[in-house]
Amino acid sequence: MFILKRQDVEISTIQHPKRDQQLPILYYQGQSFRLISVFKASQEEEAKAVWRELTDNRGKACVLLEEPERYSVWGKIRLDQLSSSDTDGGQRTEILLQAAILLLQNTYMDIEEYLGTRQANLFEEALTQTCSQRQLPQTNSSAVIKHLLNLDPLQALQLPHWQENHVLVFLEELHRLGKEYFGNSNFARSVADKLQDMPEGDRSFVMMWLKQSSVSKMWH
Repeated sequence: MFILKRQDVEISTIQHPKRDQQLPILYYQGQSFRLISVFKASQEEEAKAVWRELTDNRGKACVLLEEPERYSVWGKIRLDQLSSSDTDGGQRTEILLQAAILLLQNTYMDIEEYLGTRQANLFEEALTQTCSQRQLPQTNSSAVIKHLLNLDPLQALQLPHWQENHVLVFLEELHRLGKEYFGNSNFARSVADKLQDMPEGDRSFVMMWLKQSSVSKMWH
């Protein structure tokens, strides 16, 4: 849609109507946009790839904000949608998906830190292939996986449209891949610590759900 500079827009925060968190909102020419993902200044090409994926391939109205220290992608939203768009079931699945993405990002960062950038890139490629093979909705390109690795899932507007069974499949495959790279499953321990950024109520719900799920012995 647009590539904008900081002086072109106004950014403020609003209170989420259903959760104890502040949401950054970008205003441009009378339109409102919610933060989807953030990239370092050195990740210009990755940011543009995600922006093009959302605008050209998925038909989303998005802007790419270029700042000296970072790039960020924002998706158009009507503010009244924040309080009316989610049913309880949809919100439940969204919380689980947010947790799954946080676990993905944590696993990726551990691979990058302990095994190096090359192994992290190979992990990203393997995850892209796995998501495609398992037919997880809206994860069929490397740009989408890169988007998941860089977004803030607690603030993001555009998350994949998954059901709980998709989250379970994703966590199973993430555990399998992580174990292949690390040689053990230590990365999947202390899940609650890895979800510290989530509101306490959401984190408690995720931990209870995990204990009752088919992946309880993998992630704990």
